[in-house]
Amino acid sequence: MSETRIRTAVPRALLPGALAAAYAGAPAGQGPGRERRTPRDWAVDVALFLWAVMWWAIMLSALQDHAYLPDWMRTVDAPLGAAACLSLWWRRRFPLAVALFSVPVAAVANSSVGALMVVVLNLAMRVPWQRAVPVLVVYLVTAMPYVLLYSVPHEGGWVTAAFVFAYYLVFFAWGTAIRARRQLILRMREDADRERREHSRHLADTRRAERTAIAREMHDVLAHRISLLSVHAGALAYRTKQSAAGRAPALADTEVSESAQVIRDNAHLALEELREVLHVLRADSDERATSPAGADGTAEATGSARAGSETGEHAGSAGGGMAPPQPSMADIPRLVDEARQAGQQVGLDDGIIEQAADSLRCQVQRTAYRVVQEGLTNARKHAPGARVGVRLAGAPGTGLTVEVHNPLPVGVTASEIPGAGAGLTGLRERVDLDGGTLEHGSGDGTFTLTARLPWPHDSRAARR
Repeated sequence: MSETRIRTAVPRALLPGALAAAYAGAPAGQGPGRERRTPRDWAVDVALFLWAVMWWAIMLSALQDHAYLPDWMRTVDAPLGAAACLSLWWRRRFPLAVALFSVPVAAVANSSVGALMVVVLNLAMRVPWQRAVPVLVVYLVTAMPYVLLYSVPHEGGWVTAAFVFAYYLVFFAWGTAIRARRQLILRMREDADRERREHSRHLADTRRAERTAIAREMHDVLAHRISLLSVHAGALAYRTKQSAAGRAPALADTEVSESAQVIRDNAHLALEELREVLHVLRADSDERATSPAGADGTAEATGSARAGSETGEHAGSAGGGMAPPQPSMADIPRLVDEARQAGQQVGLDDGIIEQAADSLRCQVQRTAYRVVQEGLTNARKHAPGARVGVRLAGAPGTGLTVEVHNPLPVGVTASEIPGAGAGLTGLRERVDLDGGTLEHGSGDGTFTLTARLPWPHDSRAARR
C-alpha cells in the first residue's frame, strides 16, 4: 500500500500517542504530550465529553431509586462522576494516569459509567498491554465489593454482576483491536517508507553507474582523437618556431595545408565520435522521458540501469535515426593507420583479426578495440616518439590476448598532453565486465598493457 493510500485511510489524529508522533514524522524527543489537537481531535473530544455527561445525568436521575446505597456513597457520586468526565480532556496525553485516577471513582460512583467506557477503551488503545492488563485487573477487583454488596442483592442478581464484568472486558477488547489495527497501519507505512528509500538509493546507484559508463566511453573515444590533434598541432608549432628562429627551412604552403587538413579531419572525427556518445545518452533520456513511468518510478530505474550496465550496447533509435555502429576488431588496422599517419611508429601483429571478428561477441571485440586505443593513446602521451607494438593472439577455447607495449621514455618526467589518469581504471572495469583480466606495468625498460578476454570454443554460442 502506498503512503498516499495510508494517509487517506488513517488520518494522523487517529493514531495513539507515540504512534501519532511517528506517523506524522515528528522529530526525536517530541513526545505525544506536545501534540496539538486538530479540529478533528476537538470534535471527537467534545463528542466523547458530551457522551460522558449524558450518562452522568442519566445515572444521577436514577440514583434516587437506589435507597439501599449508603448516604456517603450517594453524596460523592455526583462530584466523582463529574471529575471522571472532566478527566477525559487529558486522556490523550496521560492515558495511564487518567485510568488510575478513575479506579476509585469506578468503585463507588455509578454516574461515571459513561466516562469509564471512554477511559477503558482509551487505556487499551494508547497503553501497551503489559501495563494496561494489570490496570484492567485492578478495575475488576475494585468492582467486586460493589457487585457483591449491592448488585447481586438489589440490582438483578448475578446477571447484573456478569454485565459489570462484560462491560470492562468489551471496551478493553475494543480498544485493543483498534490499537492492533493502527500499529499494523503504521508498520505498513514504515515498510512503504523503507521501500521508497531503497528505491531512491537504487536510482542513485544506477544514475552513478550511468555517469561512470558515459565518462569511460567519452574518455575512450575522445582521448585517442584529441591526442592525435595534439601531436599534429605540436609538430606544426615546433616547425614554425624553428623556421622563425632560422634553424629550419620555412614550411611550404603545401605542408601547412596538409597539416591543417589533418588537424581539421581529426577535429571533425572527434566531433562525430562525441556526437555518437551523446547520441547514446540522449536516446536513453528520450526513452525515459516518453515511457509511461508508474508511481514507483520503475521505467526510470530500468532506463538508468540499462544505460549504466552497458552504454555502448545501445542501438535503438532516437529522433527517427539509427544509432551508429560501434567499433570492432576489424577496425583495429584503421586505428593503427591513423596513429601512423600522425607520426607514431606502430607495429601490428594482426594474424587473428579476421577469425576473431567472425566469432567473438560484439562487446568483447569492442573491448579489444578500446584496449588498443588506450595503449596507443598512452604511448603518445607518455612515450612520444617511441615505437609501439600491438599484438593480438589467441584461439577459440584458449582466450584472446591483446598486448600493447612500448619502451619507457628516457628523460621524460611528465606528459606533454594532460589527462585525467582514469583511462586504465575505466578500461579495467570494461574488461572485468566481459569476464577478462587487465594487467599493466613496466619491466626491462618496457611498459606493457595486456588484456586477456574470453573466447569460447563454440563460435556460434559466442556470437549470441
